[in-house]
Amino acid sequence: MNSYTKFARLYDSLMNSDINYEQWADYIENMLDRYCKSPKLICDLACGTGNITLPLSARGYDMIGVDKSFDMLSIAREKAAEKNLDIMFLQQDLKQLDLYGSCDAFLCMIDGFNYILNPNTLYKIAKRIKTCFLEPDGIFIFDLSSEYKLKTFIGDNTFIHDGDDIFYTWENKFYEKPKMCDMYLNFFVKSGGGYKRFGERHLQHAYCEEEIRRIFLAAGFSQVDAYSPLSFDKPKKDDMRIVFAAK
Repeated sequence: MNSYTKFARLYDSLMNSDINYEQWADYIENMLDRYCKSPKLICDLACGTGNITLPLSARGYDMIGVDKSFDMLSIAREKAAEKNLDIMFLQQDLKQLDLYGSCDAFLCMIDGFNYILNPNTLYKIAKRIKTCFLEPDGIFIFDLSSEYKLKTFIGDNTFIHDGDDIFYTWENKFYEKPKMCDMYLNFFVKSGGGYKRFGERHLQHAYCEEEIRRIFLAAGFSQVDAYSPLSFDKPKKDDMRIVFAAK
């Protein structure tokens, strides 16, 4: 569950068609400029295969990538080596984050915190980062899939992807108490003369804007701003994502 093991090799081929990571890297840099931040060291939490970590490293930032999946980090390291990027990747669960020092900025992009199912656990993660690892004038930028997306768009729907080498079904169930989306992906991947089948189950918590603001203010942040994705407008009811900047 949420392991990204067999799925890790497929992740980039599926996600890169939906998400423009260079555009997100541009947006993060614009966000840093908006808050007058010039971080030297940035920690990218739940970094996966490094799709945010690598482009920021290529732009001159010292980066640390943290993820609990060995398989995802293996791919991230391969990609960094191919581009001659010097990035420290750490295999850690966010609930036991243990860095070697402090960072000027933290990121957690593309649903990372949706996988923290218990709001109290998210509070503990935020408090530990604010207390132990974020520089006093640092900033924490992160985004989540919105409650609208998880409840209405994904909700109780089933999606099908039929590609040349990959076929999958994506079956979903949304629960109101607690607000959670249960997703099961059933993959058929071309291999030799046939197909290999495997499944992945993912659970995501549907946090609302005010809940996130309460959690991070309670954790010691003095300001928590929310935006529509890739903009500096206020979030809209039908936004698929909400971006936050906490400091």
